[in-house]
Amino acid sequence: MNTSSTADAILACAQSLIVTGGYNGFSYADIAAVVGIRKPSIHHHFPSKADLVTTLVTRYRQAAEEGIANLEHAIPAPLDQLRAYIGYWKTCIGDASAPFCVCALLAGELPVLPEEVALQVRGYFRFLSCWLTGVLERGAAQGTIALTGTPRVEAEAFMATVHGAMLSARAYGDTGMFGTIMEPQLERLEVKR
Repeated sequence: MNTSSTADAILACAQSLIVTGGYNGFSYADIAAVVGIRKPSIHHHFPSKADLVTTLVTRYRQAAEEGIANLEHAIPAPLDQLRAYIGYWKTCIGDASAPFCVCALLAGELPVLPEEVALQVRGYFRFLSCWLTGVLERGAAQGTIALTGTPRVEAEAFMATVHGAMLSARAYGDTGMFGTIMEPQLERLEVKR
């Protein structure tokens, strides 16, 4: 493996291990066994676990920002953007390609995370909240989204429901639970004509 692909393999493995066991649920020995390299090779790329997970969360957030930008470019209608966002997670959870938001999982561990990791996790949540707030503001202004609270409060509630639906799908061992929970949320926001 070249240096870049080794680092990418380490990051992919770390993400998978965080999704299954959390920040403290894996070690460099676990990564070395999966990737097929020695622990010193991991330390060469990421001197500490905090460096590794900070890089992972930074890349995760950048990918989310790019994905949202692409979604907004391809889908102009705010309600359809929310549908696409939910559809993305519904597919990921259903086929286990990304069964859980890594930042949502890490948020549950904030009290024990290194500060540099916690800052990146908080940054992801701020980004997602701002995007959802903007979508809801645009939809309300266009008369396509009905809000019962301020766009910011509704965005926070929507985001919490998405992450809670992920937890419920995991707790029940039923990937369909995510859609069962989220579909009524989308219906609730849609202006009835």
